[in-house]
Amino acid sequence: MRRTGEIPGTGKGAKGIYGFTVKVGLGDQATRVEPFGNIRADKKTGQPVVEEIREPIVDLFEEKDHLLIVAEMPGISAAEVQLEVKDDVLTIMAAKGDKKYRKEVLLPGNYPKGKMRLSCNNGVVEIKCVK
Repeated sequence: MRRTGEIPGTGKGAKGIYGFTVKVGLGDQATRVEPFGNIRADKKTGQPVVEEIREPIVDLFEEKDHLLIVAEMPGISAAEVQLEVKDDVLTIMAAKGDKKYRKEVLLPGNYPKGKMRLSCNNGVVEIKCVK
């Protein structure tokens, strides 16, 4: 499904990306719909606004000995990615030129930043969190 159009009040030069992923859980895990992109509803007016920072698509995979986090950030290399961890929330940030990304990920437990290994290949960021 694809749709294009204009967002009122953003001007002709604004570029926006909006999409969503549907994640289906097994057993007691609920199905979730998670948005991505840089278009959000303004908290006061409810009108759509284009933000400078994009929210990337992120997937979590629980492996036997680690948690694997995969984020899609086109145009980004490993050197541009920054990680912040506070309790069980991981914040992934990256910026290069006009491409800026930020995503907060709720982890299924506490993982120290020192046990996280980051790699990036063609804009696909992988973070391995060792248990």
